[in-house]
Amino acid sequence: MERILERYERYCYAERQLQANEIEPNGNWTLEYSKLKARMEVLQRNQKHFMGEDLADLSLKELQSVEQQIDSGLKLIRSRKNQLMLQSISELQKKDKLLKEQNNLLAKKVKEKEKLLSQEAQCREQQQQLNHDWNSSNVHLMQTLTNSSYQMGGGSGEEDEDTPTGHRANALLPAWMLRHLH
Repeated sequence: MERILERYERYCYAERQLQANEIEPNGNWTLEYSKLKARMEVLQRNQKHFMGEDLADLSLKELQSVEQQIDSGLKLIRSRKNQLMLQSISELQKKDKLLKEQNNLLAKKVKEKEKLLSQEAQCREQQQQLNHDWNSSNVHLMQTLTNSSYQMGGGSGEEDEDTPTGHRANALLPAWMLRHLH
């Protein structure tokens, strides 16, 4: 029961407040409107003065006040401009530092890649040199074997007219060595 009474009292109080505000706002709104309108007129007049218009009607004291306001406004603008410039410079320095770090990393990677490519080229060169040396020694060995087999087989190195050229050497060399000769 007490809750119901509390709710009713709150409702009645809220209703009374609403009724009181409905009566007052009409008076308050017109008063508020006139204050805002006067303020707008002052602001518009000041704006004209700041733009250099309608200065002839001002007294010396009013002109000094306008000049002071313009100076303080300029100081604020310059201060804000300097602050923004310093922030921009700071951000650019950070970006510069990051870019230099990235550049250094990329330069290191390039040097490592060049070093690897150089090592690979040297390995390939050595491999080719070894292959060439091995092939040269095999050819030399085959020639030595071929020459010695001619000397062993015929004695004088002359061939019979009935035997085709190279058969005498073939008879003394194994088949796996003959594949390299042809």
